[in-house]
Amino acid sequence: MVFSVTTSNMINLLFIAAGIGICGLCFIQISSSVHLRKDIRRYFQLFFLLIIVYIGTHLARQLMEGIMGEGIRSALYSVTFLEMLSAGCMAFMISLLVLAVSKIENRGKIVFFVLVALICIHLVLQIIGVFTDMIFCFDDSNVYHRAPGYLLSNICPLLMLLIDVSLLIIYRKNIETHIKKAFWIYMIAPIIAIIIQSFFYGVQLIIFATVGAAVYMFSVIIKDQNSKYEQQQMESSRLETELTMASSIQTDMLPNIFPAFPERSEFDVYAKMDPAKEVGGDFYDFFLVDDDHLCIIIADVSGKGVPAALFMMASLIILSNHAKMGKTPAQILTDTNETICSNNREEMFVTVWLGILEISTGKLTASNAGHEYPAIKKAGGLFEFRKDKHGLVIGGMDGMKYKNYEVQMEAGSKLFLYTDGVPEATNGNNEMFGTERTLEALNRDPDADPETILKNVRRSVDGFVRDAEQFDDLTMLCVEYMGK
Repeated sequence: MVFSVTTSNMINLLFIAAGIGICGLCFIQISSSVHLRKDIRRYFQLFFLLIIVYIGTHLARQLMEGIMGEGIRSALYSVTFLEMLSAGCMAFMISLLVLAVSKIENRGKIVFFVLVALICIHLVLQIIGVFTDMIFCFDDSNVYHRAPGYLLSNICPLLMLLIDVSLLIIYRKNIETHIKKAFWIYMIAPIIAIIIQSFFYGVQLIIFATVGAAVYMFSVIIKDQNSKYEQQQMESSRLETELTMASSIQTDMLPNIFPAFPERSEFDVYAKMDPAKEVGGDFYDFFLVDDDHLCIIIADVSGKGVPAALFMMASLIILSNHAKMGKTPAQILTDTNETICSNNREEMFVTVWLGILEISTGKLTASNAGHEYPAIKKAGGLFEFRKDKHGLVIGGMDGMKYKNYEVQMEAGSKLFLYTDGVPEATNGNNEMFGTERTLEALNRDPDADPETILKNVRRSVDGFVRDAEQFDDLTMLCVEYMGK
């Protein structure tokens, strides 16, 4: 068997070799570009594979055409069928790319189903054409000829082209200018090549035009995707930096230097907050209202993340300001609720437990706005929950009045406060840590200092949760009263 080798065939062979090499490199680059949109990466991968099939079968047909033999004849029918089928599939992939960048919302599925129907019709027509010589045929010398139904092989790709043109025009505002330009070049370049090719018979300029326009289109889109990825990375880095700063600011607003009052021997206090995200909605505070009164606050804002953190800081400042005026805990919560409800369009709320310890006597006056029950240990005893009467959460309803209650602290008494992140810590089996395990952890070493007690509880929580993700902020505070 001898293939026909002419100058035009050699030029075509050069185009084919270069085209296959370029398309192969593009395919490798696309496959390694993990930050590309998945659908666009997949479409481009298939598109360049189809180009390789198209130009390879096209050249094979050119080289074998005119060579006698039944084996050659069968091969010619096979490669011509693949050539025409791949041409239609290339049009289909381009249409999917145009559809992907057009950002159609409601009609996208309809257009997709129309395109699928067209490619299926194209496949059926090609199969019929092979067995009936309706689209193309080969004479006794195995020379290619177009059949009367040749236009049927192009009808579906042309309809897809019309859909592409329609999408580019109708949804032009959704597509960046440089991407629209790349698509237009891909659609127009082969047409120009066909016109030029009519003056240079045998040289397949359409292959050169198709590959060149495809590579240009690919380079424009991948550059656009790379640019967007870099912008997203910069934005992500900026947000990460800002969240880190916000977390640092939030942490600095809470007392975090221990021992907090080294000059005072009547009491000891230790607290810790571990946010579930970079910033959290839990907070605590403790400060001396005067030389004989210690204010203790622990709270939990509804929601998570930045909104909760902003609401947390506002709530902390309002509570602290009212507390420093010498008010009772109930009055502090009442006035704070009034202040927050007066300007709370987002309808956020915060649970608060607030107590004021009279250091000279050990009398603890407290009030609870929907927060967890405190755990109290008497001298020589164990921790027990004090089921105090709850008021409504702060920010829940305007006009709320809160009530005080008293607890007498003696030398050796301890107070443990926490947010719901402790009892609601969940393990991999969706089991909660619960209040009973919290008490067990507290009473593991009830006579330990406040810092050790918090570490014991956290160790128990971590051992229970193990590798499960932390969904809620986890905040604890412990006060030990030693008396005079």
